[in-house]
Amino acid sequence: MTNAKAAAAPLPADHPQVAPPRIGVLLVNLGTPDAPDAPSVRRYLAEFLSDRRVVEIPQILWQPILRGIILTTRPKKSAHAYAQVWTDEGSPLAAITQRQAEALQAVFRETVQVAHAMRYGEPAIGGAIDALTAAGCRNILVAPLYPQYCAATTATVVDAVGKHLQTLRWQPTLRFLPPYYDDAAYLGALKESAERGLAALDFTPDVLLASFHGMPERTLHLGDPYHCQCRKTARLLSDALGRPVEVVFQSRFGRAKWLEPATDVRLEQLGREGRSVAVFAPGFSADCLETLEELAIRGKQQFESAGGRHFAYLPCLNADAPGMAMLETLVRRELAGWL
Repeated sequence: MTNAKAAAAPLPADHPQVAPPRIGVLLVNLGTPDAPDAPSVRRYLAEFLSDRRVVEIPQILWQPILRGIILTTRPKKSAHAYAQVWTDEGSPLAAITQRQAEALQAVFRETVQVAHAMRYGEPAIGGAIDALTAAGCRNILVAPLYPQYCAATTATVVDAVGKHLQTLRWQPTLRFLPPYYDDAAYLGALKESAERGLAALDFTPDVLLASFHGMPERTLHLGDPYHCQCRKTARLLSDALGRPVEVVFQSRFGRAKWLEPATDVRLEQLGREGRSVAVFAPGFSADCLETLEELAIRGKQQFESAGGRHFAYLPCLNADAPGMAMLETLVRRELAGWL
């Protein structure tokens, strides 16, 4: 009997129900609390800040600090920040990531099952993988939506997937979307998005700031490529735009030395100098607390308090046409041989 005939042979009457084989794509972003209130933020931060890749302090030292100080003081402050950007759809990050998954599903139709998950919070990675396998997905592409590789982001997604696989008897075949910090499709989408945003302004910014999420400086010296990949993204985008793109790093936390220059410090300096600025966040695939509150609201206030007058925040790629075209290109490439 040929392989084709064998594949077409009917199953025995007593065979367990098996869904027809399909291909799955799982988009993964960082995460978000369920609501903009202190209890929800506390649960989210407890999970996020307990990840050993996120905070690389020995747990015997870190957990008393986390449980005794941070989780009793920070949730209320963070909840206030979340409340400023919360929408009728809920968390901006969750809503946008869901729209990205829905848009990608519309492109691939029945050939691919697309789902989304959050590394911290809901929908959880394990539940999303279970849903895909229940739908018959034996081949799954996991796509961490982080253009630049960092152990605290990309690697922890791989960790979570691997941990869930340990619970499965019939494991799917997996691929992971690699970092795409210098990919032509990503740079083209950033260029188109930035040019659209700049063209809509009623002023021409003197300085274009690319604000990436910060990391402790020690991670660079330990071999994490994140800093170098952020720099390369900005350099290549500067070449594409034909104008300088200045790199800064935001979201400093704790007393350790972080990657510099710091976004808030640079914004205050530009404000004092009376220069106009447009800031965007190419390391984020979707607008979230760090972009909408930290940059667009608080960053603007810092800039204007220092004397600045012309400030603009340019949105992330989100589920807009340039970003979705890029995501489709990347996903199709990684599904080669499966589709």
